[in-house]
Amino acid sequence: MKIKLTKRTIDGLSPEDKQYPIRDSDIPGFSLRVYPNGRKAFFFRYRVGGGRGAKIREPRIGDFGSLTADQARNIAKDWTAIVRQGGDPMGDRQAQRDTPTMAELFERYLNDHAKRHKKQSSVRNDVRMIEKRLNPLLGKKQVNAVSRQEVKALHSSLEGKPYEANRTLSLLSKVFNYAADELEWIKRSEHPVVGIKRYAEKKRKRYLSEAELARLGDALRKAEQGQLDRLISPYAVAMIRLLVFTGARHGEILSLRWNEVNFERACLELADSKTGEKDIFLPPAALHILSELLRVEGNPFVIVGGKPGSHLVNIKTPWEAIRREADLADVRLHDLRHSFASFGARAGMSLPIIGALLGHRETATTARYAHLSDDPLRSAVESIGSEIAEAMKADGNG
Repeated sequence: MKIKLTKRTIDGLSPEDKQYPIRDSDIPGFSLRVYPNGRKAFFFRYRVGGGRGAKIREPRIGDFGSLTADQARNIAKDWTAIVRQGGDPMGDRQAQRDTPTMAELFERYLNDHAKRHKKQSSVRNDVRMIEKRLNPLLGKKQVNAVSRQEVKALHSSLEGKPYEANRTLSLLSKVFNYAADELEWIKRSEHPVVGIKRYAEKKRKRYLSEAELARLGDALRKAEQGQLDRLISPYAVAMIRLLVFTGARHGEILSLRWNEVNFERACLELADSKTGEKDIFLPPAALHILSELLRVEGNPFVIVGGKPGSHLVNIKTPWEAIRREADLADVRLHDLRHSFASFGARAGMSLPIIGALLGHRETATTARYAHLSDDPLRSAVESIGSEIAEAMKADGNG
């Protein structure tokens, strides 16, 4: 039976003891099935690739009620065009259903790539960004369905935090690279992050002056004497002092083990760090801090934490109290590393020496301190200039 499938004609069809089909009179292959329970569903019949010997498919378009007759008709027209071009609408739809989601991709990326090839600190950052930003927004989407517009919108939503925005975009790009190159879930041409412009990042330059270091020293002494928050651990104070005197990264000191401390060589022999195995040389002040620090039996870490056998984890709270006391509200722990380098530059040390002390891989990383190495020269020229000016005044021509 053939009729034009419209709302009026479909409403007029009644269920029978057995299901029966009604073919559309306008679009070949477009039909409706009426079931004994009253359900009515649209179907589309076609041959894959054309020809009498080709495989016949008849996928369901959808139920009448969920789709209107006009909506189902439009889908049938679209599928007709796809079939004429040699396509397979049912196969495409099945492939779409089988495409993994972004949540699955994030899990594979973390377990099979990041945890095998990246530092633990980098993995923690990846996990944080995925759980906080990427998975809630993209997790349910299929990998090949994420659009460039969606990625741009995510990046734009973080415009007020350019560093965070760029790091999130960079991670997402690595995840899609992994999907394309390792898993072959998408083609490189489908990479939705390529071409999205990053925000300009203003490099932060914050160095402590001698007066600020003096205030920090006073605050640390008060913390040691219990005059600040009594919950501040002596290990937290020792850690901050070690950061000041070594220029180390705070993660390197937090996870430092006693078997990495070499008192004879006056250095820390780190088995692993952001830049791999390296030595951190210790001035007398740092050696004194380590020699006075109480070791806890059964705990291999220098900076002891609250849990047995662990190192300190929460340094944010004690640092907040100490920098508040020192009136250094805008100073981060990482700025202590910058300050260490700045004192070296002001003392006339070369940039390669400063870079070696900090464990920089690239000379460009150390170059941020180049302007500070001019300070001794500036002081010298000011002193010479003053002397010359005085001499010229004495000559009577000044």
